[in-house]
Amino acid sequence: MITQAEEIKRYTPEEYLDFEINSEIRHEYLNGEIIPMTGGTPEHNEIASILNAALRMSLKGQPYSIFIADQRLWIPALNLYTYPDVMVAPRPLQRQLGRTDTITNPVMIAEVLSKSTKNYDRDEKFAAYRAIPTFQEYLLIDQYTPHIEQYAKTDRSQWLFTEYDDLDAAVSLASIPCQIPLGDLYSALEFEP
Repeated sequence: MITQAEEIKRYTPEEYLDFEINSEIRHEYLNGEIIPMTGGTPEHNEIASILNAALRMSLKGQPYSIFIADQRLWIPALNLYTYPDVMVAPRPLQRQLGRTDTITNPVMIAEVLSKSTKNYDRDEKFAAYRAIPTFQEYLLIDQYTPHIEQYAKTDRSQWLFTEYDDLDAAVSLASIPCQIPLGDLYSALEFEP
């Protein structure tokens, strides 16, 4: 017996936003599809929290806003709403037209990698972020071992890739004045030998 493939329900951006505002969990929106976001591990949350604190200290008194996990980002070129783990945007914030809760102008985004999202974060999500005119820097942070991948925009279509895995090293951000020691970022985590 042959069964027909289930048809994926498509939503308009307005239907998604109405749904999302009333939802207890977060969802991404991609070309009409509403995709539930998985919860993070304690390690994921520790890293994001420590990164947020380091950014706040470095950018204190400077014209930047720092967001962690719950700030919605709209990428109109790809019809995508998403929630980066950590995001920095210059002030004044640029918001989606007609919305007060969705921004469009990050300069730096960081994602803490999980086993289920690492390929998506490296590939499709990075490609989507590159469609944002203000976007200049991307950090991919491994939660299972000390390892950071840094992508810094050097020209219109050129990105410089640097990776770090030494706890004595520090990531110098190119888009904002901030340096993040790996030892600090991973200080609350215990790794398997």
